[in-house]
Amino acid sequence: MDDYALRRRALTLSYFTVCYNVTEGAVSIFLGLLARSPALLGFALDSFIESVSGGIMLWRFSQTDENDEQAEAREQRAVKLVGWTFLLLGAYVLYESVGKLLTRELPAPSLGGIILAAVSLVVMPWLAKQKITVASALGSASLLGDAKETLACAWLSVALLLGLGLNYLLHWWWADPVAGLVIVFFLWREGREMLSGEGCGCGHDD
Repeated sequence: MDDYALRRRALTLSYFTVCYNVTEGAVSIFLGLLARSPALLGFALDSFIESVSGGIMLWRFSQTDENDEQAEAREQRAVKLVGWTFLLLGAYVLYESVGKLLTRELPAPSLGGIILAAVSLVVMPWLAKQKITVASALGSASLLGDAKETLACAWLSVALLLGLGLNYLLHWWWADPVAGLVIVFFLWREGREMLSGEGCGCGHDD
């Protein structure tokens, strides 16, 4: 696959990322309000942040007439922007997790939320794998970072599924926030690496 086809593939994956996550976020808000579930509302924000990351990739790969210097500058800006979305997502997950542990807020069981998390757990790993393949072929650190954020969203889907599932079956209210705290470490580590340049290990774009 040539460079032009790879860039078109990156754009297609980014469009899918934005459309899927906006839809997922809207459904999560509806189900979260219905069940009074902070976990689902936090998952909605995660979806919207992933949409922002996808939007950054659309901006990154939308230019076809740039020279090598312009491409490199755009790549580096995109890496930084995606890094900040990692930190933002981690901050919100930390806020939600600590808040739920302190208040012991008990959400109502949500079968719809469980189904949503299960669907996301299928879609997100597939999407991350596609992005990693294209990022490696292009040598794009920004797209690789976006793929890692998609993979982080898959882990958040695991946390949501466990949290909602254990609450639904066993009424273990603390399962979701504890899993969220573990994921915060991953999110902040990846964000710091991207902002410092340590995560840019797949070479130069173009």
